[in-house]
Amino acid sequence: MIIKEYRLILPVSVSEFQVGHRYSTALASKRESTGGQVEVEVLSNESYNKDGESGQYTHKIYRMNNLPKVFTWFCPKSTLFHEEAWNAYPYCRTIVTNEYMKDSFLIMIETRHKPDMGEEDNVHGLDEEEWGKVEVVHINIADRSQLPRVDYNPDADPAIFESEKTGRGPLGPDWKNELDDMNCPHMCVYKLVKVLFKFRGFQSKTEEYIQAQEKRMFTLFHRQLFCWIDKWIDLTMDEVCRLEDEIKNDLKIMENCDTGEVIGEK
Repeated sequence: MIIKEYRLILPVSVSEFQVGHRYSTALASKRESTGGQVEVEVLSNESYNKDGESGQYTHKIYRMNNLPKVFTWFCPKSTLFHEEAWNAYPYCRTIVTNEYMKDSFLIMIETRHKPDMGEEDNVHGLDEEEWGKVEVVHINIADRSQLPRVDYNPDADPAIFESEKTGRGPLGPDWKNELDDMNCPHMCVYKLVKVLFKFRGFQSKTEEYIQAQEKRMFTLFHRQLFCWIDKWIDLTMDEVCRLEDEIKNDLKIMENCDTGEVIGEK
């Protein structure tokens, strides 16, 4: 198992980020499902309260249409992944499994959101031995060199985007040291990612590949989140919840259209 902790600093407050994250996640789910490479089915999206922890629980199925061959070598049906997420903000936990690879495959992401500049070590409270195995990776959302050239989108580039509603941005090379001068809030997203792909001869390379893809997705998502700030900064949580419900219904309609079923005739 390879464990890495990714740290992303953003020029938003912890409370603002909660709205922005849910808004951006909802839109990303719709984009992924309509882009052809990934089909998303939302099985559950409901509140939960268990063991003193309360928040929003989601269960999604991702059907991946373009996976690396290493997955399909082990099982031709391995393109279907279950994602369960418990959002008890500012703490969140996501677990991705594959019913065909069973205990040989796992991605676990634990996220904590802190009003700091990413200086705190071991925010997830691991024991000393496990923390010693963690590689800390800092992601600068304004540094386009951290992305493959093919992923670059000028419409989602914090280095050139300027928010009309908040005046934040563009984020220059030294933007993290200029936040106080700009009177701008800030926070850090701490993402602890554990990846297990237990197949002899393939484990380390595949786990590193998955970690690289997680880093890529974190970078793209948080760059887009900031550049969408004018779309979500004025939304209430109730409005975001209604948007999530609308998108969930849209995805159900798309799924039924694909299978030839007609809603309302059952």
